[in-house]
Parts: sequence; structure tokens; C-alpha cells
Amino acid sequence: MLERLHWLGHDSFRISGTTTIYLDPFQIEKGPVADLILLTHPHRDHCSPDDLAKIIGPKTILVGTEDTLKPLPGAKRVIKAGEKFALGTVTVETVPAYNIDKPFHPKANGWVGYIVTVEGVRIYHAGDTDRIPEMKKITADIALLPIGGKYTMTATEAVLAASDIAPKIAIPMHYGAVIGTDADARCFKAELQGKINVVIKTREP
Repeated sequence: MLERLHWLGHDSFRISGTTTIYLDPFQIEKGPVADLILLTHPHRDHCSPDDLAKIIGPKTILVGTEDTLKPLPGAKRVIKAGEKFALGTVTVETVPAYNIDKPFHPKANGWVGYIVTVEGVRIYHAGDTDRIPEMKKITADIALLPIGGKYTMTATEAVLAASDIAPKIAIPMHYGAVIGTDADARCFKAELQGKINVVIKTREP
């Protein structure tokens, strides 16, 4: 599954396979047409109409909260945290994503992260979030966690979040574009050495 999980920079990922899934596409090159696009919230670096236009086809379904999807064209599915649905063999669960000690992503906004299950593998995309109590209830094989700080967790805070979730593999994100550096990713990996397998993905087009 790791070979089919492509980091496109920042918070953006593509899961390839029978169903092509994108999460928060931003500053991407034109890629395979999406079957499903999962958007965590409406901030421009997570919901970019210019980037969406590169991958939307006639059968693409956009998934997100009402405020995220409202200005976007095409087929849409409005969700809230705590929901679950299936598209073919893929299952999608929505979970909360919010800040605790900063104002950028208030809990009251109801923005989300996702757990995507593909061929029995549970992939958790945390969205823009701090370490929140709900993470202790999340089970995932692969956890994609923001580490850039300021708008989300720092690398050290993400280490604690990873320990709460206890995935088989943790992958850092939310660095290298808007905020956060390669050094943050290396710090995240070093602090989890011997505890959780951390894979630092190479950015793909």
C-alpha cells in the first residue's frame, strides 16, 4: 500500500488503485483523473479550485463539509465528522480535526480528517489539527500527521499524537510548502525511532 500512497507535497496525497483518491490536492501537477476527492476544510491550501480542475472528470465525487463544498462545481457529497460511507470497495470515515491552543481551525467549524480503508488497510489523514483527545479512539495502519507547527501540531506534538494512535506506519505531512521543513520531518522520525515506523515520503509530481 505504501507504493500506492503518493505524497504530492504539503497535505496532498493520492491513493492509486482501482479507485483513484485524492486528499487535499494543492500545488499539484496534472495527474490521473480522480474518482474521489476528499477535502478536509476550505482553506486555500487544502481546497484549491485551480488544482481540483486538473483532476476532476465527469464521474469525480467531491467530499467535504458544507462550507468547503459550497463554492465548488460538480458532484458533491456533504459530510460531517462521525460519518461513514462506501464507494465501491473503498470505505471512508470522517473524524474531527481542530486546534486546541490556536485560532486557525476552531472545533466549532466542524472540519474533518479522514480514515480511508482500501483493501483492508486503514489510512488516517488527520487534516489540519492539533493533538486532540479523539485521536486515542482512532485505529489506523498508516497515519498521515501534520508536523509543521503554527497552524497544526509541531513535530514533537505529532510524536505524542502518533503514540496515541499507534499506527504501524506514520508519515509526516504539512511541511515543505506553506510552513514546516525537512528538518521537522527528520525530528519526527528521530523521536519515534524504535517505537513507530516513520516513513518520510519523497514528493511526487
